[in-house]
Amino acid sequence: MKSPAHRTRDIERQAGYLKPEHCAPPPPRTSSDTMWFIRDGCGIVCGIITWLLVFYAEFVVVFVMLLPAKNVVYSLFNGVLFNGLAFLALASHARAMCTDPGAVPKGNATKEFIESLQLKPGQVVYKCPKCCSIKPDRAHHCSVCKRCIKKMDHHCPWVNNCVGENNQKYFVLFTMYIALISFHALVMVAFHFLLCFEEDWTKCSNFSPPATVILLILLCFEGLLFLIFTAVMFGTQVHSICTDETGIEQLKKEERRWAKKSKWMNMKVVFGHPFSVAWLSPFATPDHGKADVYQYIV
Repeated sequence: MKSPAHRTRDIERQAGYLKPEHCAPPPPRTSSDTMWFIRDGCGIVCGIITWLLVFYAEFVVVFVMLLPAKNVVYSLFNGVLFNGLAFLALASHARAMCTDPGAVPKGNATKEFIESLQLKPGQVVYKCPKCCSIKPDRAHHCSVCKRCIKKMDHHCPWVNNCVGENNQKYFVLFTMYIALISFHALVMVAFHFLLCFEEDWTKCSNFSPPATVILLILLCFEGLLFLIFTAVMFGTQVHSICTDETGIEQLKKEERRWAKKSKWMNMKVVFGHPFSVAWLSPFATPDHGKADVYQYIV
């Protein structure tokens, strides 16, 4: 016969962690808490490098390849396309970096709060001794963010944030748009090399031939590297969304304890319901709640 009192379970016991009985109530939220930003040196440097690499690609594409081109239609079309995709990539990066990925309130694993939950007899509450919080199902602790993150997939230094329940859409869009501009840049570099081989190098660029070649080779190397990296990451993320299994859950081979949904419904949970062009916009915030409710109607 189980005791009517609820049970609690502390996981990941290690020396030096906060003890649940020492948890203090979480501090009240202030206006400064509305901006989510992780103060991690490595992540900040990686984020700055990401923007600088995009700006370098912008510089080479616009000033080395498009402006010197004689075909105005070619320059205008590729300039609008490349700059539009680059803008969406940087906007997606900013949203992924500055959006709360689904952090669990820190320090809420107090005795008073647990008693206020009015749990059923025998119900288990998982508590994280690292951040002193009650861990919802499928939440994991991030040692960089120092918080438990709901549906945490992984911590990405390139966006200086965890990829979790609330910002996975922006991370997927970031990888997709970076892959697209990388591919677009490689195609334009190939055309530019063919053009310059057929004509005088001094007429196909505003820079000297050696400088032009070096700039194009560096852009080609950057584009190829990031095309492979982001395309693989994009495919991995889409597969993770469709199977409704995060990267950590796959790595730890955790037992599936959540309801199984269709692949299309899993996509709606991340990108929002209904399907629209807003799926491709980093400025549209997905309504995860409506998607969850909709799965029981369809």
